[in-house]
Amino acid sequence: MYRTNKALSLFVCSMLAVSLAACGGGSSPGSTPAPGDGEKKEDAKPVPKDPYTMTIFAPGVSVEELNTRFGEALKKKFPHITFNFTTSSAGNNITDLVSRGEIPDLIRTDIPTLYSGYLDLQLGVDLKPYIQKHKYDLNRFNQVFIREIEDYTRDGKLYGLPVPPFFPNVLYYNKDLFDKFGVDYPRDGMTWDEVYELAKKLTRTEGGTTYRGFTANLTGMLRDNPFSMPILDPEKDQLHAPEKWQSVFMNLKRFYDIPGNALKSAADESAAFGTGLSAMAANLHSVYLKIPNEINWDIVSLPTMNGAPQRVSQRGPAYWAITNTGKHKDEAFEVVMEMLSDEIQMKDALQGIPTTLANKQIQDALGKEHPIYKSKNMKAVSYYPPTDPTVKRKQGLIDIPLGNQQSFIIASFVDFATGKDDLNTVLRKLDETLKAKLAEEKEKKQAK
Repeated sequence: MYRTNKALSLFVCSMLAVSLAACGGGSSPGSTPAPGDGEKKEDAKPVPKDPYTMTIFAPGVSVEELNTRFGEALKKKFPHITFNFTTSSAGNNITDLVSRGEIPDLIRTDIPTLYSGYLDLQLGVDLKPYIQKHKYDLNRFNQVFIREIEDYTRDGKLYGLPVPPFFPNVLYYNKDLFDKFGVDYPRDGMTWDEVYELAKKLTRTEGGTTYRGFTANLTGMLRDNPFSMPILDPEKDQLHAPEKWQSVFMNLKRFYDIPGNALKSAADESAAFGTGLSAMAANLHSVYLKIPNEINWDIVSLPTMNGAPQRVSQRGPAYWAITNTGKHKDEAFEVVMEMLSDEIQMKDALQGIPTTLANKQIQDALGKEHPIYKSKNMKAVSYYPPTDPTVKRKQGLIDIPLGNQQSFIIASFVDFATGKDDLNTVLRKLDETLKAKLAEEKEKKQAK
């Protein structure tokens, strides 16, 4: 029975082979292909793309960093493109490039420079048609960052997609000073009232050395305040919400009223933790922040303030934007998609760069392969979700550059914290300063 079945099988296979060959359904090695077969195989090959150079301009970021983070992945994905990463330098800011006709294909912009370094130069491209064409999912991102750029222009267009890093505020602490004075370490989820009590215990003078219980990056505490408040009112020519600014100023000033913890200047505050004499410092988590190796530090979540949302205030991200003079806009959008991919953002996160994505797995990977961050409490960075975007100035109203606004409010707080003026006086003067600057900006516009 077995031999009969085997013979039958061989017979059927032979007949099938003959039938397939007769119908052109197959060929054996060395056989002559049917007419047209060669042409069909040739047509199936991808058509090589013409090589060209794409220039990516990222002010404030080193070319070395850009190559490290994006270079290898882009070369692999787009072998026909030579990527020219450039950054700002003397004589090579974006206005210099535009004046010389050397306009990049992609620009790394941000909210403070979105107009001056992009839209006012008539370079803007709405990304929404490209998002629709490529079926690109904006829900990948933390929606705070999408709203941030949409709210700024209020014209229904989307001029950029958020690129890491962004800079969440956290509370740094010096473990050796806590150990020295027998005080329990801070923890995630604390309030400002609890941190204030710790600061009082840790502010002291011993052996002729003064130790400060608390210091802060004033820009991070004021510009990136827990209420997401603007400084200049979005709809009126005045200081926004003076009563809320009173609460922010008062919350922070009490730390500088602790004997031995007086504020000297904003610059001293930013540098204080690095001296090893500050027990706690409210500051941004940033891969660019360098803390001396001899300081035994860690972080916890930024304290929450009574009456404010339980969110973490932060300096928002930058955005990849396409320029309207580029000859390869569609492919430029594909390059942006690659630079914002899960794979690249995971690689960033492992090195301590917070992701702009809503992906919890990538968020939780923060710092796990960084030589310093891997031993730190990096979950503090995302312990609370980011605060809502700061409400932007109403379209059509004269605005004041954000850098000027920051300088004004920091100077006002320093005057208050150092006793130069009382709270009502500093806020009134701040309001007057904003109005004077607005008048100056209006004159500039009329003179054009």
